[in-house]
Amino acid sequence: MSIRTERVASVIKQDLGRILQQYQNNNMITITDVKMTPDLSIAKIYLSVIDPVGSEDSVYELIQNNTVSIRTELAALVRHQLRKVPELHFYKDETAQYASKMENLFRKVKDQRKEEGED
Repeated sequence: MSIRTERVASVIKQDLGRILQQYQNNNMITITDVKMTPDLSIAKIYLSVIDPVGSEDSVYELIQNNTVSIRTELAALVRHQLRKVPELHFYKDETAQYASKMENLFRKVKDQRKEEGED
């Protein structure tokens, strides 16, 4: 990514964080990454959601259904910094789940090696 795309991604990440706070209801929404296309027309936003009482999928669905209003709010915040507000595409970030799965696998291998060494 160029310096310009990184700066725009940073601005979008910061301002979207403020906007997405409105959608937090006993859950936690974190923007893990924002990737911009080279022409700055599309922002790919990766979200991590922790919802202890409900379904995380319902939070993603709520955000997907409100993409237009979220983009409108973002436009109001970045109107002096960007000529055109990029199209927003939200994606589920499963990095934490993947890391947890890998950690469990490593723990199992370690436990198996301990058992084999004791026998």
